[in-house]
Amino acid sequence: MKITVVGAGNVGATCADACARKELANEVVLVDIKEGLAEGKALDMWETSPIDLYDSRIIGSTNDYSKTANSDVVVITSGLPRKPGMSRDDLINTNAKIVKSVTENVIVHSPEAIIIVVSNPLDVMCYTAFLTSGKKNKNKVMGMAGILDTARYRSFIALELNCSPKDIQAVLMGGHGDTMVPLPRYTTVSGIPVTELIGKERLDAIIERTKKGGGELVNLMGTSAWYAPGTAAAQMVEAIVRDQKRIFPVCSWLEGEYGLSDIYLGVAVKSGKDGIDEIIGLDLKGEEKALLNDSAESVRDVMKVLDDMKMF
Repeated sequence: MKITVVGAGNVGATCADACARKELANEVVLVDIKEGLAEGKALDMWETSPIDLYDSRIIGSTNDYSKTANSDVVVITSGLPRKPGMSRDDLINTNAKIVKSVTENVIVHSPEAIIIVVSNPLDVMCYTAFLTSGKKNKNKVMGMAGILDTARYRSFIALELNCSPKDIQAVLMGGHGDTMVPLPRYTTVSGIPVTELIGKERLDAIIERTKKGGGELVNLMGTSAWYAPGTAAAQMVEAIVRDQKRIFPVCSWLEGEYGLSDIYLGVAVKSGKDGIDEIIGLDLKGEEKALLNDSAESVRDVMKVLDDMKMF
């Protein structure tokens, strides 16, 4: 088993470290364009193996994709964060070129790899990788967002109830960002509906905090988060390589599900060794469906920016 993580920044390095510590593969390859960065971080991680007692070998590479050959799973974290004065279109243009180049290199050396995209703007970067791969099997190109968003949501509920986050399960759908659709009706604490434990006003506040979770961290640190995103991506990798059949919210290509087609959007899926085994069809009520449709329209607006760039 072999896992590649492209992008040795904070998110990519955290993901690679988590994959190695969980021994998800015999070999974890970390790739970056910056000279020596991936090699240095990989060596630093490997030197923890006698302390934390794991055997996964971690290898760093400066833009040499031959070392990634025959990877089973590839996680793409490459891209630039949005900077002051940078428009959304500028960010899409910059990161789409990066993700396109990375995907081209990945599929040359690992044509059967399952690709997990973490780069932002998440939904449109999944679309970029999908188009670059020649619309490779839709079950093998997906995005990590829902696991991160539900983790934030569940962690905030745990703080509110002063209980263990282990007992909280939740689902959310839609795009990654302000238009995401948390679903309180599908949120439980040890099987108890969260609506029986938290009043509507407080729960609405938690939902709003979840939607702006990334921005909250940027405001605090001056940069985007990495521990939770990197670990969330590693959880997706684990579900795939161990064929766990876990049910997670994942950014997936839709072909009629929920009445939506030709769009990458967050939905609940079952994950296993073939990638997305199944998209779970939830019985959404009126307001929930309306919110999902609104989120889809917002994502389509961003996808159109990419289409208008005529990169494909």
